[in-house]
Amino acid sequence: MKQLFLLLILLNSYSLFSQSAYDQIQETLQNYLQGTSYNRPEQIKKGFHEDANLYLTNKEKSLWIVPIVEYAGWFAKREKDVFNGRKGKILAVDIENDIAMAKAEITQTKNSKVYIDIFLLKRIEGAWKIISKAATTRN
Repeated sequence: MKQLFLLLILLNSYSLFSQSAYDQIQETLQNYLQGTSYNRPEQIKKGFHEDANLYLTNKEKSLWIVPIVEYAGWFAKREKDVFNGRKGKILAVDIENDIAMAKAEITQTKNSKVYIDIFLLKRIEGAWKIISKAATTRN
C-alpha cells in the first residue's frame, strides 16, 4: 500500500512538472509577445533560434529579411519593461511531431494597426524555438 501511495505521488508530480508540446510552444510564443510588448530584447531572443530570420515588408522592399539579433535590437533602444502599446494574442497552433506552425495577432494601440504573424517552430534539443517568422498588416 505504501509503495502504491508513493507511486501515485510520483506520477502526480511528474504530470505537474512536465509540459505538453502545446504548452511549451505557448511559452515560446509568449517570450516573443511579451518581449516585444515590454521592450525586452533578451526575452525576444529567448523564443528564437539564434539563426532565425524574420520576413517582413517595408516601403522599399516587398521582402525584407531581418535576422533575429537585429530585430531584437530595435527594442533595446526603448525603455525596458515599459508597455509600448503592442498587444499580442495567439490565434492558432498546429503541431506535427517536432515542427509546428503558429499564428498571432499583434495590435498596435498607438496607430491602430493590426499585424498578423506566422511562425515556424522546431523542437531543437528538447526546446521549442521559432526558426522563422513572417508578418503582414491586416487591412
